Amino acid sequence: MAGIITAAGGASGHVAILARALGIPALVACGPSALALEQGQTLVLDARAGLANPRPSAADLAAARAEIDKLEAKRRAMQASANAPAITVDGVAIEVAVNIANADDAREGVAHGADAVGLLRTEFLFIDRRDAPTEAEQTEAYQAVLDALDGRNAIIRTLDVGGDKEVPYLQLPPEPNPALGLRGIRTGFAYPDMLDTQLRALLAVKPLSRLRILVPMIADVGELIRLRERVEQLAGAMNLAERPQLGVMVEVPSAALLADQLAKHADFLSIGSNDLTQYTLAMDRCNATLASRIDSMHPGLLRLIAITVEGAKKHGKWVGVCGAMASDPQAVPVLIGLGVAELSVSPRLVPEVKSLVRGLSRRHCEEEALRLLALGSPQAVRGRVTELWPGV
Repeated sequence: MAGIITAAGGASGHVAILARALGIPALVACGPSALALEQGQTLVLDARAGLANPRPSAADLAAARAEIDKLEAKRRAMQASANAPAITVDGVAIEVAVNIANADDAREGVAHGADAVGLLRTEFLFIDRRDAPTEAEQTEAYQAVLDALDGRNAIIRTLDVGGDKEVPYLQLPPEPNPALGLRGIRTGFAYPDMLDTQLRALLAVKPLSRLRILVPMIADVGELIRLRERVEQLAGAMNLAERPQLGVMVEVPSAALLADQLAKHADFLSIGSNDLTQYTLAMDRCNATLASRIDSMHPGLLRLIAITVEGAKKHGKWVGVCGAMASDPQAVPVLIGLGVAELSVSPRLVPEVKSLVRGLSRRHCEEEALRLLALGSPQAVRGRVTELWPGV
């Protein structure tokens, strides 16, 4: 598939996430004009610029093909050094991990130079079926991911359904605003048997030292303590000698504001920028009307990221970003400047992000990121980033 154009949706909706994971250029929320395109029609799609030319001239097509060839040559050059670590010019190592759904994705991530798995979305095991996967099925799937990583670590997120991710057999009650209802760990606590089954399946993988469990939609430290106690109980019942690391997905604004409390009980924090953006801005990420305004480079969101990193530092914990923001070239220097230690992206973007990191100075990024927090809009932030780092 060459590309995708949709009339509705959002840049951080799940169609866009899947397209990004597959390396397919996608332009979403284009409105009714997208539906007017004809079968077999030739057009030029520039997803990075957010433009589509439905009636390209011969010159337009030739220029587009030349640009595609140029980008492909650049990708090959970056792939050649993809397995090397991503170290800034002033010697700071940044882990570049990969967002995946299964073992095949894990193998693709390794092939593209990923340092680890930064997010395994386990909901793909649960959707498009009539009943929940068994404990044995889950353990097999999680073990397959670890086995595919050739010694690398894997962050595996517990089930995150609700909102725009439906699992029919759970029979979740209808909600007037699903994004603010049963989501993430709230669903897990509402279905404790299902949560226990998943936790036991995760605890059964080997070696546990390479497993990091990530908990979505934590809103306060009480939820984290409750979950950690349950992991400890299950691990004890299984007579396990070791425990996996346990992390919190920071996607609720309260979690960012309470990062210092959470970091006291968590082993790491991972920012889910897609949901953190929609909840911070009070804009549904799947609302096509608002798609152009939902921007993770909003100064309000950048301030929450800064608070998260500062809170984690108080307890010596690291912070990663696993949302679409980590795959945004303009966001990379900003995130590094704010103190983020790990970027988790789609498999095919790993070489590009590593290459970008190698050209940055952490000290310079830190100095400029502090100034960006004082700006008044995402447009102002992006404009300044373009001036500072014109190559991204």
